Amino acid sequence: MLTKQVMLTSALTLACALGIGVYMQAFGTDREAGSALKAAGAELPSEPSGAELQIEKIALTSANPASARESADHQSSEPEPESSCRMTAAAKAAPLAMVAFSVDAACRANERLTVHHSGMSFTVSLDEAGHYEGLVPALTQTAVFIAEISGGAGAVAVVEVPDIGAVERVVVQWSGHSGIELHAREFGAAYGSAGHVWHGAGDQAGIGRVMRLGDESQLAPRIAEMYSLPSRLPGQDGRVSLTAEAEITARNCGRDIYAQALQLHSGRLSSRDLVMAMPDCDAQGSFLVLNNLMEDLKIAAN
Repeated sequence: MLTKQVMLTSALTLACALGIGVYMQAFGTDREAGSALKAAGAELPSEPSGAELQIEKIALTSANPASARESADHQSSEPEPESSCRMTAAAKAAPLAMVAFSVDAACRANERLTVHHSGMSFTVSLDEAGHYEGLVPALTQTAVFIAEISGGAGAVAVVEVPDIGAVERVVVQWSGHSGIELHAREFGAAYGSAGHVWHGAGDQAGIGRVMRLGDESQLAPRIAEMYSLPSRLPGQDGRVSLTAEAEITARNCGRDIYAQALQLHSGRLSSRDLVMAMPDCDAQGSFLVLNNLMEDLKIAAN
């Protein structure tokens, strides 16, 4: 027969066993759940260190709704980083079928800029403010100008040029250091005399004018030279002889050079390409005269 002491001991043992079983079951479930969370990439809470974190001097505050809205509006109104780097171009018609062209790209200071217009292209550099402006001869009545910088960013500007039919215009363009020059001899003028117009002559050398666009100090620059003349002149008619001349230099001797001519006549634009082998370097200082790259201009009296 069981004594009271034995019965009490047995009851306590059974209660402990049941408690341990419940604890082990709960612990195992938590461990399995933790393994699943880890497998899913979730962060598990760290074990408590046992030290209590003392938090003192807590003050509960409520935000002013108006100030909260102002803060939210201020944050949302701040421009995205790229918005201030937006590239823009503008074009405005100027006398004698010229265009005042400008580019702004604030985050592209001093970068190389390529300007394209109806087959003509030239390279310049943006200034320290990311700005460029200059006069560019138009080649079409609806003149489309494309500004391009490294990385593919660009901008477009379009302008109507109403007096495009009032000028005769010729463009010679090339890439690199080809040593090419555009020469116009107006109405029978000889080389070096009045009426011989090229980029090295003064502005009063003749009736027309030669303009050079492009920065030759760049690596592999694109350069364009153009000659412009009114298509009708008061009391003046005759022929303007056009030639492209290439000086043989240390940079182009013994190499092939490439050039292109664009010619605007009576509002119509045509083009012609040129590939030419330059003489050996012992001919430096000499000139090659290209007579057939452009057609001479015929000017009628007004």
